[in-house]
Amino acid sequence: MPNAAASRDITLIGAGLVGALLATLLAQRGFRVTVYERRPDPRVHGFLGGRSINLALAERGWHGLRVAGLSDVIAPIAVMMRGRMIHDTAGHTNLQRYGRDDSEVIWSVSRGQLNCALLDAAEHAGATIHFGQRLDAVDWTTSRLRLHDDGDGRQREVDAGLLIGADGAGSALRQAMQQMQDLGERIDALGHGYKELEIPPLAQLPDAVLTPALREAKARGERFAMEPNALHIWPRGSYMCIALPNAEGSFTVTLFLPSTPLHADGPAFSRLNTREAVEQFFRRDFADAVPLMPDYLEDFTRNPTGLLATLYLDRWHLDGRALLVGDAAHAIVPFHGQGMNCGFEDAVELADLLSADGDAAAVFAEFQRRRKPNSDAIAAMALDNYVEMRDRVDDPDYLLMRELERVLAGRHPQRYLPRYSLVTFTRLPYAFARERGERQAALLRELVRGKASLAEVDMAAADAAVEARLEPLPARD
Repeated sequence: MPNAAASRDITLIGAGLVGALLATLLAQRGFRVTVYERRPDPRVHGFLGGRSINLALAERGWHGLRVAGLSDVIAPIAVMMRGRMIHDTAGHTNLQRYGRDDSEVIWSVSRGQLNCALLDAAEHAGATIHFGQRLDAVDWTTSRLRLHDDGDGRQREVDAGLLIGADGAGSALRQAMQQMQDLGERIDALGHGYKELEIPPLAQLPDAVLTPALREAKARGERFAMEPNALHIWPRGSYMCIALPNAEGSFTVTLFLPSTPLHADGPAFSRLNTREAVEQFFRRDFADAVPLMPDYLEDFTRNPTGLLATLYLDRWHLDGRALLVGDAAHAIVPFHGQGMNCGFEDAVELADLLSADGDAAAVFAEFQRRRKPNSDAIAAMALDNYVEMRDRVDDPDYLLMRELERVLAGRHPQRYLPRYSLVTFTRLPYAFARERGERQAALLRELVRGKASLAEVDMAAADAAVEARLEPLPARD
C-alpha cells in the first residue's frame, strides 16, 4: 500500500465546501492536489449547486477556516445569529438565545459565496481544479479515472493518486467503490422535503406591504425587514418555515413540510399543487411572513422541492486506494446546522493524519475509526433537533426545561453545559455531546416533573443531583 506521507499526489473528487477546504489544507502541507468537479466554475458561471440553504457556521467550522488561515476572509460575509426568533401564528415573536451572550452565537453564511472563497483559497495554496468533469468510472486495478468532459463531451482517462471523494450525498466515487466492495450503504429518507423562498432586502419591498415601523426603517436606509441577528422559525407542529439572514439584507427562507399528509387534514407538498392551495396555506400558517415575500408564489412554483435523508455507511474506504469524507460518507439532515461543520472537522482530521507517517490504508482506517462515531452521533442529534424546532420550541414544558438548564449551567459551569452548546460552541466530540446531552435531559425531566414554573423547582436538590450525577466536563480547546 502507498505511504500516505511519502505519496504526495492526491486526487480529490468534488470541489464543494469540504472538498475545497480539504484541497487547501493538503496543498498548504505540500501535497500535490488535483481536484475534479462536475459543476462549472461557480466564480464564472454563478452558483449552480442545486441547494442553497444558508449555512450555520459554528465553532467547529470556524476552527477549520482558522487552520486554513481563512477566518478573516469569511468573516465579512457572515451574519451573526444570537438565537431562535420564534414566530407564533398570531405574529408575536420571542427570541430564545443560543448561548449566554454574544460570545456564543452562530453565523449565517451564503453557501455560494463561501464555496467561491474556498475555491480561491485552494488555488492560491497550489491545488489544481478541473471543472465540468464528471466521474464515470474507476479502474481499481490501475487507479485510473474515466472522466466525462461537459465542455467538449469527450471522455478521457487520468491517473489518480490517493483518491478522496468529497462529492456529496450523491457521490459518484461512492458508487464506483460500491462496485468493488459492499460499503453497507443505508439511506433513511425523512419523509419531509424542503422548498426555498426569499425575503428581499428592505429597500426592495414596496411601502404598501410594510408596517409604519418598517417604512420608517426603510427611510433610514436599514437593510433588513426583520431582526437580522437571529434564525427565524415559524414552528407549526409537523412542519415549519425558517429564515436565515444574508449580508446584503435579504433572508433565505426554507419551508420544511411532509411530502405526503401525516393525517387526514395535514398539509403536505403533495397537496400544494395549485397556486390557490399554496396561497391559502401560507396566509393561514405564515401570515406575518407573506407581506415580506412578494414573490413567494413564483418562488414556490419555480424552485425545486428538495429531499431530506440521512446516509449511513459501514465502511468509508477501500483499503488504501480511496476514502469518502463529508456528505459522501455521512450526509445528514440540516436541522442542527452541523453538516458543513462536521465536514470541516473531517477535513482538518484527515489533513493531519495524511501529514503523518503511515500507509494509506492505516490512515484511512484510523480516520474512519475516529470520525464515524461522531458522524453517527450528529446524524441522530440533527433528527432530534427537527422535532424540537418544529414542535417543541413553543411548548411550556420544553421552555421550563430550557429555563432550568440555563440556571444549572450558570451554577455549575464545570459540570453542566447544554447539549446545543456542546455541539455548537465547543469542539468536544459529537459522540460525547450526545451521551452527555441524554443524561442531562433525563435529569431535567426529573427535576421539572409536575412543576409549572422555575420557582417550584427545589434548587438544593437540583444542585445535589448535578454534583452527584454529572462528572466535570473535559477541558475545552
